[in-house]
Amino acid sequence: MIIALVIIAILVVAYIVIYNGLQKAKINADEAWSQIDVQLKRRNDLIPNLVETTKGYAKHEKETFAQVVELRNQLTEVPANNHEKAMEVSNQLSQSLKSIFALAEAYPDLKANQNFLSLQEELTNTENKIAYSRQLYNSSVRIYNQKLVVFPSNLVAKIHHFGAINFLEVPTEEKSVPKVKF
Repeated sequence: MIIALVIIAILVVAYIVIYNGLQKAKINADEAWSQIDVQLKRRNDLIPNLVETTKGYAKHEKETFAQVVELRNQLTEVPANNHEKAMEVSNQLSQSLKSIFALAEAYPDLKANQNFLSLQEELTNTENKIAYSRQLYNSSVRIYNQKLVVFPSNLVAKIHHFGAINFLEVPTEEKSVPKVKF
């Protein structure tokens, strides 16, 4: 009788430990996504300043500015739980920002403007933080998803309807090999 009670107690403790491990892994993945969200918000806050600073130098580049503003607005309207859509719009916004940075090459006065240079540096740093946050998110998702398929935690996950989380993937255009010409 005592042996049966000890076995039941061990199974209950193991179940609790496994369940808590799944919950912690899910929370870590959610927290990693919130870090991406923080960096996206930071970038969105910097964009209006960059656009205003650049507009004075490149008035005929209205289409580029309009696209950046439109993508920024789209990103703020993406539902919080739609990570894939947020990253899709974010990737498009990153590409548009590159075209604004390229404008500096055509406008020497803009390239020398301290406000522009500061904003460019801040946005570049933010883009790097977004990239790091994506790596952290994918790592957290990997750990969580592993727990969903490894025995015995997969049994507990099925009982409590834990679902897999999708990884953030690199856009197809960024996977292609760049062409270098000299």
